[in-house]
Amino acid sequence: MNVQKAVSVLALLLVPAMAFAHPGHDESGLIAGISHPLGGLDHLLAMVAVGLWAAQQKGAARWVLPCTFVGTMLIGGLLGFEGMDLPGLESGIAASVFALGLAVALAVRPPLFMAVTATALFAMFHGVAHGLELPEMSSPWGYAAGFVAATAALHAAGYALVRFLPTAAAPLVRVAGALAAAAGVWLFAG
Repeated sequence: MNVQKAVSVLALLLVPAMAFAHPGHDESGLIAGISHPLGGLDHLLAMVAVGLWAAQQKGAARWVLPCTFVGTMLIGGLLGFEGMDLPGLESGIAASVFALGLAVALAVRPPLFMAVTATALFAMFHGVAHGLELPEMSSPWGYAAGFVAATAALHAAGYALVRFLPTAAAPLVRVAGALAAAAGVWLFAG
């Protein structure tokens, strides 16, 4: 499958179900779970940045960082379903957008332990936020499956941008990271 077909399939999978014009259709929570990471600038930027940053790494970090984010986010989501809240939740999410954007902008390659620890911390904030925002009448498991799938797709999109763009486009990826970092500052201030 070529890149254009892959991107087309990904776009179709992420399109919100417009046919669900009124409540009661998505009792599984799947569509709400898919929509949540796509509907908030903070989540969207952080999740794409994880993919961009992972692609800038070498070796195992390329797959460990996105897997760490998805797994830890799922744990945070389950804690959020149970009503657990983190102090400074919104500030933690804004900080994740800033830090991940900055890591992409500077193409930082820390030791794997440090990168995994930071990624897990950021994912926990995002996961708890997802869990606390479980829509009424939605199955937590369907909702969790949706936000995990959307997150993985956003990571893959960021990763693919770096890995499939020519080397000459690397400065554009760094600019995108800087813009995400700036958005993180804006989110923190707001």
